[in-house]
Amino acid sequence: MRALVIGAGAVGTKVAQQLLSSNAVDKIILRDTSSEKLVLASKNLGSRVEVEHFPFSQNMDADVVVVASPEGTQLEEVKNAITLKRPTVVVSDGLSEMVSILNLRKEASAFGVPVVVGTGFAPGLSCVLAAYGKTFLNETEEIHVSKMGTGGPACALVHHRALSRMSFGWRENKWDKRLGGSGRELLWFPEPVGPQDCYHAALSDPMLLHNAFPEVARISAKMAATRRDRFTAFFPMLTPPHNEGGIGAIRVEVRGSKNGVQENIVLGVSEYPALAAASVTALTTEYLLKHKISLNHMSTLALLVEPSEFLSDLAARSIVVEIFEGDRTTV
Repeated sequence: MRALVIGAGAVGTKVAQQLLSSNAVDKIILRDTSSEKLVLASKNLGSRVEVEHFPFSQNMDADVVVVASPEGTQLEEVKNAITLKRPTVVVSDGLSEMVSILNLRKEASAFGVPVVVGTGFAPGLSCVLAAYGKTFLNETEEIHVSKMGTGGPACALVHHRALSRMSFGWRENKWDKRLGGSGRELLWFPEPVGPQDCYHAALSDPMLLHNAFPEVARISAKMAATRRDRFTAFFPMLTPPHNEGGIGAIRVEVRGSKNGVQENIVLGVSEYPALAAASVTALTTEYLLKHKISLNHMSTLALLVEPSEFLSDLAARSIVVEIFEGDRTTV
């Protein structure tokens, strides 16, 4: 088994590492435009990794393709993978590019190619948590996702821009646009992150969640930000981000009813975002290789996996889900 991993950043290298350590593949082909990243990855990952520097061959000689490259580069890679009929896993969190990738659904179906879109921390794990939260209810009315923290530099740039752009949520059968940086709400994340002020931002979670659960009346996503984050979002990043951010968290609140009683289910995970994203992506890739995901078109993670089984497998990789327990039930 061979896996082609496109992107040797904070997420891509961890995906390669996990696929090799689980022996899901015999060899990794790792592509990136940065020779420095490739040299470092080659030293850390060993002889079972073959590195390829830009310009890349159009050939994708692998059993599965993992697209973990920066925003703006993923669409062409996904197009190429579909044309070559390669099963593909896409780690994407940029809203505009996510929409463009989802627009390739007809091509993926025509070629009969399995493409899993959104396999990161959020979207990705957040979508699985939403699916899991729905199992506690008879009827789901609302899903609200919040996130805090970033993975590598590419992820930090996406989040920086998101606060200055329009936010899209689903509300009463139409897309609800809000200004990025508006809608301040104090939300509690799992420790050690704790309470954070969160705001509307151009996040792709609502797009994927509406695709997975069209019957849900309200879907929104917010991200944690400081006053400085909101102010500087309208300007270019003046200082380069860290190679990998600190610990982050996601929080998913599912509202609905069970046996005629209104309930709120609040789930969360605190972890380094790059590590969590890599774990979700690697596990999804292994599911594809082991044929635990039956797919011949493009879809989102929430529709493809059994939530409790997937979360149990993630727990074996030290990605632990927490549930808020409190008196949140009203008649």
